[in-house]
Amino acid sequence: MTSTTARGGSAVLVGADLRPRFDEILTPDALDFVAELTTAFGPRRTELLQAREARYAAGQPAQSLRFLEETAAIRADKTWRVAPPAPGLADRRCEITGPTSRKMTINALNSDAKVWMADFEDATSPTWFNVVDGQLNLYDAIRRQIDFTDPNGKRYEVGEATPTILVRPRGWHLDEKHLTLDGAPLPGALVDFGLFFFHNAQALIEAGAGPYFYLPKMESHLEARLWNEVFSHAQQALDIPYGTVRATCLIETTPAAFEMEEILYELRDHSAGLNAGRWDYIFSMIKNFADDPGHLLPDRSQITMTSPFMAAYANLLVKTCHARGAHAIGGMAAFVPSKQNQEATAAALATTAADKKREASQGFDGSWVAHPDLVPTCTAAFTEILAERPNQLDRQRDDVAVTAAELVDVSTTDGSITLKGLRTNLRVSLEYLAAWIGGTGAVAIDHLMEDAATVEISRMQTWQWIRHAASTPDGTPITRALVAKLLDEQIGRLADGADDARQRLLAGARDVLEHTCLVDNWPQFVTTYAYDRYLVGATH
Repeated sequence: MTSTTARGGSAVLVGADLRPRFDEILTPDALDFVAELTTAFGPRRTELLQAREARYAAGQPAQSLRFLEETAAIRADKTWRVAPPAPGLADRRCEITGPTSRKMTINALNSDAKVWMADFEDATSPTWFNVVDGQLNLYDAIRRQIDFTDPNGKRYEVGEATPTILVRPRGWHLDEKHLTLDGAPLPGALVDFGLFFFHNAQALIEAGAGPYFYLPKMESHLEARLWNEVFSHAQQALDIPYGTVRATCLIETTPAAFEMEEILYELRDHSAGLNAGRWDYIFSMIKNFADDPGHLLPDRSQITMTSPFMAAYANLLVKTCHARGAHAIGGMAAFVPSKQNQEATAAALATTAADKKREASQGFDGSWVAHPDLVPTCTAAFTEILAERPNQLDRQRDDVAVTAAELVDVSTTDGSITLKGLRTNLRVSLEYLAAWIGGTGAVAIDHLMEDAATVEISRMQTWQWIRHAASTPDGTPITRALVAKLLDEQIGRLADGADDARQRLLAGARDVLEHTCLVDNWPQFVTTYAYDRYLVGATH
């Protein structure tokens, strides 16, 4: 354990091993900067998280879902706009996402996408090594001094043209418990943002870009306001011109869908638009209506962006963004192509192309993919609409008029609740959580690149089905006993022939899943429990 003296005499304690080169990131000045951010903004972050908890603890949080009367003047004022696109952010027709491991960093930078979202959040298991190593890889990538040789001797290097980098820090709710200030863990969001900004803001500006970010999991414009205050403070502290920071906000919670304009307004000098985070949005919808038997959704595989409540959300996002001069970025294409199954790959690429064409036709300016082989498909779909234009910010969706009722209308969602869907929820969650506990946050399962959002929707959906004794088409009720039995079944299959290390990971995965979907009072996030129990103090 080491420490560094922070401004005001407080000490940031590093409660973990310093691996090779970690001292290049965890410098006294960098930790001093993160401590300064924590001192200035940590208390307000705590207040906002307490407000979240109070909303859910009060019961029936869905009753508070509405377009806010107190911010009606912001929505009514048609004159304000967000800042114009920053260097490297005008054309975002294809964005690739993924964790910041060294190999994945190089693959993303060589992908021909316009943007790479370097992810410290849902696609990263926040082990101590991953958190700091990810910062090192970004540091090297920005200075074009990154390479990698795999165990087979294959060497990876970065080509000449690379995507613009946007970093997604952890959400406001997550702590970094390997770093403490006055005995309290630092906010993970401020660690990820602060270390990246401190080391790279000036280098990015000199390279013709800037420090750009994706902001996850926000539930209100007040949380966006806090980020704006962080940006303003950080720029002033390091003598970076005001407005250099740009941030795209993920609209991936149901409360945020009712405050899109307000979120853009709070960040207007630093805004780079909004993104439709589809999986987490469904997860949030279930959370907000967890106690309402009238809001049961079918198997998650049957919920698509053409489901009425999802289409309403997507159309409102595009309309809101373009009315304010902001980019609207579409959701993830998670398919992982397989050379061994050409027929399945061809079918999945056709589905991906149709999905991206639909987004481009709706007015989105770009979209996400999870694998480099999907970049050409996404790019082609948007280029068919955009041609040589960098975006379609000029396309106003005046035809869209979404009501509050339409945003939460899940009753018109086609599909059914099946035992196959339940088994899939459990199996995929177990496979993913075993990998996450082992230090891997982006996992290919059934030819899909899964991240923590998959587990969140799976476990929350399972909890809600149990809560209301949902029935399958043949009349089988979903009960806690049935889910426990199916968990036994899935663990048995996954553990068959596994070594001791794999057995331990699966046991941990089962513990996390039971703790988050077989309890009366579900925790807000899977990752908070799993992090505290399995990653704090872990050596990987």
